[in-house]
Amino acid sequence: MDIQEMFAELRTSLSSLVPAGLSGKIMGMAAAVLLILLSFKIVQVVVGRALKGHVPDQRGNLIRKLIRYAGFTFAVITIFKQLGIDLSALLGAAGIAGIALGFAAQTSVSNVISGLFLISEKPFQLEDVIQVGDITGIVQSIDLLSIKLQTFDNRYVRIPNETIIKTNVVNITRFPIRRLDVKLMVDYAVDLEFVMTVLEDIARKNIWVLDNPEPLIVMDKFESSGVEILFGLWFEKSNFLQLKNSIMMDVMKRFRLEGINIPFPQMDVHLAKPTRSSGS
Repeated sequence: MDIQEMFAELRTSLSSLVPAGLSGKIMGMAAAVLLILLSFKIVQVVVGRALKGHVPDQRGNLIRKLIRYAGFTFAVITIFKQLGIDLSALLGAAGIAGIALGFAAQTSVSNVISGLFLISEKPFQLEDVIQVGDITGIVQSIDLLSIKLQTFDNRYVRIPNETIIKTNVVNITRFPIRRLDVKLMVDYAVDLEFVMTVLEDIARKNIWVLDNPEPLIVMDKFESSGVEILFGLWFEKSNFLQLKNSIMMDVMKRFRLEGINIPFPQMDVHLAKPTRSSGS
């Protein structure tokens, strides 16, 4: 038996199992569903290209997702109609079920409302680096229920939108330049004016430090072991690691060269002399 005879026999067997006219109905329904999904996919692509560069990326992603969900909804409705299922009865049952589910889905509804606030307020965008509580990462997705972050150690974190609304969110990369604050401690015996001159020279020679705004040097406070100094350096946000590593090494090398001591915590202990007893 050759391949053509095998296919012919298989087609004959399937036609005997499927009632007359049903196969045509199934093929028509499948064609209609594919046409609907293809049409909405084309609309999704066209709208996505039209919105690119005109609206924020997270809003464009949301619109594309809504178009995709609408396509799936129309496809399901088409299937029900082709099968002769009464949608009014289903809608009535769905209304009753919706009331029951509404009480169980209060958190989800809150996340959706919070997501709408986030999309309208735009505190951050895709590819921004944000800090939520003790979690820091790159924004990968902003959806109606949650946002997704990729941490710097390559972990995937999902944070509900309700949590974002209720928590302080720090957008680390919102502005093109940032300030790196380095806190230093110097010995009380050191000339503070000389220390300021040295720090100014360190900042001027570091290629990652911006000249405008000028570096900030503040004698912050007196501590038990020495004077604390705030050394603030402005830099472009993409140069954080280069500046962080280089400035720490620059300060350490220069302080050693200039004989500026960085104190460590110390404690003076005084031993009281034993008192003589009255009978001795």
